[in-house]
Amino acid sequence: MKKIIQLLILATFSLVVVGCHAVPKDASEITIGAVYNLTGSQRDLDVPSAQGARAAVEAINRKGGILGKKIVLPIVDGESQPEIIARKTTGLLENNPLMPGIIGLSDTDMVLAAAPVAARHKRLFLTSGATSPLLPQQVPGYLFLACFGDNVQAAVGAEWAYSNMGAREVMILYNQDSTYSGLLQRYFHKRFEELGGRVVRTLALASGFQDSLKIEPEEIDMVYLAATPDEVLATLAALRKAGITAPVLGGDGLDLGAAWQAGKEFKDVFFTTHAYLGSDNNDPRIAAFRKSFAEIFPDVEPDAFTALGFDSVSLLAKAIDTAGSVQPEAVQKALAGIKGFQGVTGTVSYQGDSRIPIKSVTIINVAQGKQSVVGEFAPVKIPKP
Repeated sequence: MKKIIQLLILATFSLVVVGCHAVPKDASEITIGAVYNLTGSQRDLDVPSAQGARAAVEAINRKGGILGKKIVLPIVDGESQPEIIARKTTGLLENNPLMPGIIGLSDTDMVLAAAPVAARHKRLFLTSGATSPLLPQQVPGYLFLACFGDNVQAAVGAEWAYSNMGAREVMILYNQDSTYSGLLQRYFHKRFEELGGRVVRTLALASGFQDSLKIEPEEIDMVYLAATPDEVLATLAALRKAGITAPVLGGDGLDLGAAWQAGKEFKDVFFTTHAYLGSDNNDPRIAAFRKSFAEIFPDVEPDAFTALGFDSVSLLAKAIDTAGSVQPEAVQKALAGIKGFQGVTGTVSYQGDSRIPIKSVTIINVAQGKQSVVGEFAPVKIPKP
């Protein structure tokens, strides 16, 4: 029910924002564009992130905006289809000529449909949740991450599994059709074996594999699941049906938020993500964020991707304020120079020429549909992209 309410609320505000502000006639407002998959396979990540972005705009505007002007946030729905994302990103840029940059999207393949379009228009793209550390190389100069890279979260996962869980033999499952899944499992594999662990078996499976997954039970300490949100629950069901009772660890693709309520039968599931937003988190930053978010979306429980959307708008707003203008090149330079920015998902700093921030990783435990924080970790060693 919460997920339905969440989708209805987001659909309403996105239509209002896009419909009223698609083509600014002057510079009396500052436009930050957003591309999110409000429908399709990526909606469980992008709907919360878009809501967080909207909450950030509301918070900034309540304080007077940026440079004395209010922020406008046109949001387009990429429908989880790269060709639609590319087309709508083009329209967003053409309809908003004074826009210095775009935020959004939570998947590598989706970002690679949007960011090159922004680059051709000489506009930066700040992805709120796509974690491939290769992205800045693939769109040189214009693509920034508001989140950590997959090599960072995979390293933390491998180190935690080996040192804290005593895992020595693991099996890896990943979707060979997903860039995110492929990179994540590769970095985990490398770091786990560096520590002295052994990958007993790696299953590279095609999209939709969870519906026909058949695995022989194996004596393993853990399963590493590199999956996208729409695959998670069915894959877990297939693993347990196959008799594999070992704990399951995954990346932020397992951060399903309220959707975990549909998987109450599962326990011993863990995943790395960007922050823990539960009401029992006593961190003052999280408590303040939850309070301000509830004022706008009282019936929605925020998650890590909500916070990433919030941080993305806040980062770009900070860059605009530092630049003192919306001139794209100046804003891009200011964003690259951000150090020590206090976000909901942690402190953000871009070092040297890197456009991937240095951030810690949170590990979450899921049992009977409920989430709890395990801890916050920094990797000892990070695999090269």
